[in-house]
Amino acid sequence: MANRIPRVPVREQDPKVRATNFEEVCYGYDGDEAVAEAGRCLNCRNPRCVGACPVHVSIPEFIAKVAGGDFAGAAATIARDSSLPSVCGRVCPQESQCEGSCVLGIKQEPVAIGKLERFVGDWAIAHAGEAPAEKPARNGKRVAVVGSGPAGLACASDLAKAGYEVKIFEALHKVGGVLVYGIPEFRLPKEAIVAKEVEAVKRLGVEIETDVVIGRTMTVDDLLDHEGYDAVFVGSGAGLPRFMGIEGENLNGVFSANEFLTRANLMHAFDDKSDTPIIAGRKAVVVGGGNVAMDAVRTAKRLGAEAVIMYRRSEAELPARVEEVHHAKEEGVEFRMLTNPVRILADEAGWVKGLECVEMELGEPDESGRRSPRVKEGSEFTVDCDVVIMALGTSPNPLIKSTTKGLDTNRRGCIVADETGRTSREGVFAGGDAVTGAATVILAMGAGRKAARAIDEYLSAK
Repeated sequence: MANRIPRVPVREQDPKVRATNFEEVCYGYDGDEAVAEAGRCLNCRNPRCVGACPVHVSIPEFIAKVAGGDFAGAAATIARDSSLPSVCGRVCPQESQCEGSCVLGIKQEPVAIGKLERFVGDWAIAHAGEAPAEKPARNGKRVAVVGSGPAGLACASDLAKAGYEVKIFEALHKVGGVLVYGIPEFRLPKEAIVAKEVEAVKRLGVEIETDVVIGRTMTVDDLLDHEGYDAVFVGSGAGLPRFMGIEGENLNGVFSANEFLTRANLMHAFDDKSDTPIIAGRKAVVVGGGNVAMDAVRTAKRLGAEAVIMYRRSEAELPARVEEVHHAKEEGVEFRMLTNPVRILADEAGWVKGLECVEMELGEPDESGRRSPRVKEGSEFTVDCDVVIMALGTSPNPLIKSTTKGLDTNRRGCIVADETGRTSREGVFAGGDAVTGAATVILAMGAGRKAARAIDEYLSAK
């Protein structure tokens, strides 16, 4: 292979410094670095990276524009398929999607597609006022979008571009869904990035109303029957945390990762000026191995705790991104693999004082393809800690199902929808974590875009 140019490294905060602050870890590329990295792209005739992207961004096309210094053209190319490039460039699992399919990656490091997308997205934010936003002529039809996370924002953007009058209803007081309550500031800055990406959606003519809990303030039925909406997209996410069901989970000092991260990210509890309390303790154990577990443990570390990941499989099976695991280790997080808690121990005041654990070993692969963990006989031991954070996944809140006539859900509480987002209730579409359970930002965006196409077809046929 002729291309032997090494990948341009990305600048980052020093691990010892960043483990004590909530500023962004990765600095990203500047213009010269982006142009140099873009020059590594082979511009394949059959770009596998595009097929591996859930929203099918025209990756070689935008990278070629970056290589030529046409950053505005690169931004316009990405905008055809993605409404959140600065977000996706930061939090997408590129190593298992676009970059994982990069031909250059067969014999050397793949093109840094995610870092280039981030650069272009950030450039577009910095130059947002230079070009008037397109506001297509309205077609007279109205669509309500429930939830302002990545699925809702992507769906709303595409529908607005197609001429629909779109309004997003958000339950929280800030817009962004999991982007604001779930992902820490040090991975995804809220004001500098998320708020600016939301502004770009608003410039398309999308209206957003916060503090509206669909299922309480009003229902999906109200939106369709009384508020004059022709269709509804449900992108309400999966915010209901799961627990292990072990003794001691109701003790003081036990949190779901969802609550812990929401306090830190949405309410800025890490800031001395915040009224929201947060407890990281002297030693915090985070149970789980996904990206949410990494976010929680790295947050606990920044709050001054000795921070530990406890996972029942080996490191090879960790579902978290390689970059997140690498960053956590650099910051001094301890990893206890092949370990599972069986009981949370209390002190005399009802606070956590430790975890009773067992060692695990791996057996045959289960339905997920990963080897199943099983308990090693006689391996019980205790771990001293005063905070336990459960990062075991989440399910959709049952509120929308319980207040919407004719809406089917599965045994996990997820809304049942076909591949286009169509549900059992006519005029109601759904996508993202509300359908799949907790997944990735880019998969939620892909679902939102598919649903937008299906809604357009449905309303055009009517």
